[in-house]
Order: sequence, then structure tokens, then C-alpha cells
Amino acid sequence: MANAIVVIVVIIIMLFAGKGAYKHLKGEGACCGGGAGKPDIPKKKLDGTKLGEKTMKITGMHCENCVASVTRAINRIDGAAKVNLKKGEAVVSYDREISNDELKKVVEDRGYHVVSIQ
Repeated sequence: MANAIVVIVVIIIMLFAGKGAYKHLKGEGACCGGGAGKPDIPKKKLDGTKLGEKTMKITGMHCENCVASVTRAINRIDGAAKVNLKKGEAVVSYDREISNDELKKVVEDRGYHVVSIQ
């Protein structure tokens, strides 16, 4: 009888853990230092005329808090970023020339890995 109770308790714990892992992998969990719910993702418009766009492939983003972190980092260097969690990419618009090395550094300083910049 005691073994059956232990098995039932373990199954219940595994169900809750599985539910949390599923939400985390979908990007809905509260990981990366964020709380429950969607973070405030900053929107930025360029001051001058848009000179171009660069698309960055980024790995290591797991949730909306990661998206907000990458967006804030890129916005600080005079770019305007649209970060897509599902595609694992950031489209950066700029009104002054921004080097690929500068973009890569600000994103990787946040703990993510830049695979490519086009």
C-alpha cells in the first residue's frame, strides 16, 4: 500500500514538472529572470532615414524575456530591432552604419550566440 502511494505522488510531481517544461519550451514560462506574463518589449523608431536592415540568426533565446533582453541591447546602439523568438532571429533596422562585430558583441554580451548576420 505504501508503495502505491509513493508511486502516485511521484506521478503527480512528474505531471506538474512536465507541464512547466512544456510551457518553458513554448516560450511561455517565466525563465531568464522574468516574472509570469509578458515583459514590456521596447519599441523604437529610428531618428533618421533608414539606411538598411540586417538579419541576425540567434540561438539561446527561450522566452519573451530573452526577446526583450536582445531588443533592449540592440536598441541601445542606435538600431531598431524586431526580434522573433520562433524564428530565432532579429531584424535590425539602422539609420547609421552599424558593424556586424558591434551587433554581435551586444547580443553575445547578453549570453546569446549569434550564428550569422546577413
